[in-house]
Amino acid sequence: MRSIKPRHLGRRPFPRHLTTSSSQPQITPITSLLIANRGEIALRVNKTAKRLGIKTTTLYTDPDAYSQHAACSPSSINLGAANGYLDGERIVKLAKQHGIQALHPGYGFLSENSAFASMCEEEGIVFVGPPAQAMADMGNKARSKEIMTEAGVPCVPGYHGSEQGETELLGRAKEIQFPVLLKSVRGGGGKGMRIVMEESEFLQQLKSARAEARASFGEGGEVMLVEKYIVRPRHVEVQVFADKHGNCVALGERDCSVQRRHQKILEESPAPDLDNVTRLDLWEKARTAALAVGYVGAGTVEFILDKDTGNFYFMEMNTRLQVEHPVSEMVTGTDLVEWQFRVAAGEKLPLTQKEIMGRISERGAAIEARIYAESPEKGFLPDSGKLIHLKTPETDEDIRIDAGFVEGDTVTEAYDGMIAKLIVRGRDRETAIRKMELALRDYEVVGLSTNIEFLKRLCRSPAFIEGDVETGFIEKWKEELFDTVVIQPEVYVQAALGIWASQSPKDDVWADCFSDGLNSSRRSYSFKSLDVLDQKEGEVVEVVIQHKGNRLVEARVVRKGEDPQVFDNVAYSHVSAPEKTSLVTSFPHTRIQSTVVHAPARDNKITIFQHGAKTELSLVPPGWYEKVTGLKEIAASVTAPMPCKILKNEVKEGDRVAKGAPLVVIESMKMETVIRSPQDGVIKRLAHKEGDKCKAGTVLVVFEEEEGTG
Repeated sequence: MRSIKPRHLGRRPFPRHLTTSSSQPQITPITSLLIANRGEIALRVNKTAKRLGIKTTTLYTDPDAYSQHAACSPSSINLGAANGYLDGERIVKLAKQHGIQALHPGYGFLSENSAFASMCEEEGIVFVGPPAQAMADMGNKARSKEIMTEAGVPCVPGYHGSEQGETELLGRAKEIQFPVLLKSVRGGGGKGMRIVMEESEFLQQLKSARAEARASFGEGGEVMLVEKYIVRPRHVEVQVFADKHGNCVALGERDCSVQRRHQKILEESPAPDLDNVTRLDLWEKARTAALAVGYVGAGTVEFILDKDTGNFYFMEMNTRLQVEHPVSEMVTGTDLVEWQFRVAAGEKLPLTQKEIMGRISERGAAIEARIYAESPEKGFLPDSGKLIHLKTPETDEDIRIDAGFVEGDTVTEAYDGMIAKLIVRGRDRETAIRKMELALRDYEVVGLSTNIEFLKRLCRSPAFIEGDVETGFIEKWKEELFDTVVIQPEVYVQAALGIWASQSPKDDVWADCFSDGLNSSRRSYSFKSLDVLDQKEGEVVEVVIQHKGNRLVEARVVRKGEDPQVFDNVAYSHVSAPEKTSLVTSFPHTRIQSTVVHAPARDNKITIFQHGAKTELSLVPPGWYEKVTGLKEIAASVTAPMPCKILKNEVKEGDRVAKGAPLVVIESMKMETVIRSPQDGVIKRLAHKEGDKCKAGTVLVVFEEEEGTG
């Protein structure tokens, strides 16, 4: 694959305001489009293009061969290897070869590569985005801050110069005063970024930031900015749009302060707890920033807002459509992709600033939640896998889902793990938050870990409801957000009934294991909680079901050290499909509706959706069955949480380790993760050596069986 390196784009004096020439731009409607991206944004762009009568062609790679975006357009082209979306020269060549008029880059990949935009311009392909020069000016953090300072847009105090020696940068940090923030001039997504609280750790953090930035952004990524670190910052950004006629508008601001690993989770508009004077000043400064570089199209100007002083500072400009653009669409009643097409064709902006302000005042508040394949309870560890079960909330004009996957699709480790975006609108912020939580309660995903339960807890957080947000929100409120949960006995009963109802004895490979041999109307199941937040995680709970006829059962829940809980005359009805059962059960005290997903191939995991919450259990085979099948050794082991590559074994066979000790370092989704010991014990076997590639669920480490556990 050819890499695209930014070409030298001559610097020119930048105007404080864009001037219009006497000759008006020619309007040339877009009729054919190449969508140079994947997943939900490719589907999003295709939807608007189709509505406007634009013929589309999509691109896909080998990992995306069966993806939704590959099948959504009349024509699609295979790029081969997973990194094909970065092969700009080939993509432009394909557009020319197929006679395609315009190209939409989406977000990520080549969307902010000025050389790619320039190449499209040179080849006569309409690039649905800003001019290459504006992209280059804003893409270099040091250069953009020079431009903003000259244009009168406030910037965080810091050093953005060419003196890059360790001693020079340390001297600049002392002048600025600690704490300071180190970040690459080409940074993004938190890569190459370090917070340095005191002088003694500066050089170590500088080396670490440079190494990560060079690995992420290539040559030149090691050039660092040193800025004053705002201790309690908010991330507030403004959606701007400019046309070729000299018009530029702000479509409101978005607060994106709730983040993990410097990446956004929730975005909302309007920003909470923001006075109108500051809000309008942000809009004006964002418009000024766009006009200063002759901007055209959709862009987002990001600011840091200091919670302690109320001051705000320019951070950077994203010269593309943002992931969170639907939030702005909801509060302005617009289709920003349609605006992109119209502006690229030479048309004027569809609305004036006054008209936009009128719409914002009438349309309430909107919030977007990103649905990620990850486990927040395990440090937001990314995940991948097949979507065995997927149920989404019902959509309407106030509830929207932008998704790249459907049930049966596989979320691959080759790309970002975002499954979908859920966007809701309410008449005010409080209503929007309530509607978001209700919609999340209707979201069901089985097959991989997601952040949906975490998002529900965020929506219930008193601090979030009050609008007391900052970029350190999750860390500040982690005890509340990761508080322990208690699994109610009815959940275990529903799990047992779900298994029994979905499998007749002759079809059930576990039937002989769980019946008492003489009485086929009586079954005993043992479950173990897989919820990290369960205060009794790992506890084995037994459920005994005695069938009494006419869909009536007695259910007995037995926990070690507690008296059994007995539910008599429990009536249930069910509808079963392969690997899933919908249950409606009438207990003596309440009626409960549940979905039970049982996939034996997934290590006998049972997933129960009940009262808007998800619970994951494991069906535990009897002890004799474990010994015969060899499952006992597998149970005393550590497995790969996702497809990965083994980077390093931190232990050797025979070592005694304590719970929490590092065992193996793996790499997945371009991230390093340390797998730690779940228990005290002795290492019996290391299943893989450094460099091996493993599937999810592959055994990595086996422990010696402790005496007394047989």
